[in-house]
Amino acid sequence: MGPFDDDEVDEELLTLLRQSLGLGVTQHQAPDTGVLKDAQRIYEDAVDVAIDYAGTAAAADDILRQMKEKKYSPKTWSAHELHPQEKNEAVVNFIFTLDILNFCFWPDEDNQHYTVEFKDKRYTGYWSLVAVLQRALLEGITITTPCFWQDEDAFTFELFEHVFRSCNGSSLSMLDKRFNMLRHAGQIVYEDFECSVIGIIDMAKGSAVVLVNLLVDRFPQFRDEVNSGKRNLRFYKRAQIFVADLWACFEGASFGTFTDIDKITMFADYRVPQMLYTLGCLRYSPALENRIRRREEIPPHSSWEIELRGCSIWCVEMIRQHILQVDPLADMNAILIDFFLYDTAKEREAQGTEVIPHHRTKSIWY
Repeated sequence: MGPFDDDEVDEELLTLLRQSLGLGVTQHQAPDTGVLKDAQRIYEDAVDVAIDYAGTAAAADDILRQMKEKKYSPKTWSAHELHPQEKNEAVVNFIFTLDILNFCFWPDEDNQHYTVEFKDKRYTGYWSLVAVLQRALLEGITITTPCFWQDEDAFTFELFEHVFRSCNGSSLSMLDKRFNMLRHAGQIVYEDFECSVIGIIDMAKGSAVVLVNLLVDRFPQFRDEVNSGKRNLRFYKRAQIFVADLWACFEGASFGTFTDIDKITMFADYRVPQMLYTLGCLRYSPALENRIRRREEIPPHSSWEIELRGCSIWCVEMIRQHILQVDPLADMNAILIDFFLYDTAKEREAQGTEVIPHHRTKSIWY
């Protein structure tokens, strides 16, 4: 039995049974993604990852101080030089494409980072993907248009390889999976939403949670779940970051208007756990820490990977709660904390001041 197997009552199953019988359910129950609840469960059952309470409180104080000094806000998203500056439907399509493909940028065994040159600058990691999309659009390739993904004559794997060409001979991992994910997502957008990403957003009626659940329900590309024993554990990294990117890009207005944006959690990836460890928030067992420091792969859906992701979500929630206790007027949510931690991790990488490598898991989910 794994650390998440037990004889407790399956609350989700019980809730579904009650709903089927019409018991104890009102028509006005607030929707929920279930991500935070599952993260708490993972944290409580974790064996190899722990949260340091004192370290988390200290980190929260420091994060609040730095974010105030830097005036960190949703506007920071558009301040990044590669992110779109416009506020229109084309940008919605750009973000949708970006977040379908936003996973796994770390180098393979040869340790050569996938690197893209765009406007005389070189980019790695997440920014290499943004640069690829911007470069393709400048070249007249409509790579961010879902209807284009349906054109089997124009949207070929050969074109896709050209779009993702590097400047150092490296290749982006799982390129074939990325191509197939776009192709399939395009079919769904075409068949179910009249080839309009805006139609997906409109169906959510201003609810971030509903939009996440809609993406997860309709698009397998966003169904970031792990079946562990008797229950499904939900992470929904890329579905949630799509909502977050819309909110940040449009600064809470237009296509980024959501009444429940604070229900979005941190996006369980590999950079934020790295930063949480660096700040003294997370602690690892010797076996797990040695595996990470040796840069050895951690299997997807293993207990180690589940604990790293789940405890990171719950740790950022603890940081958020601490910040709001210290400063109840702070305009703070898990999205901003995640963005700040990610940016800080990338700064440390560029400076060569990383305390520990990020964990390595080959996954389409992050």
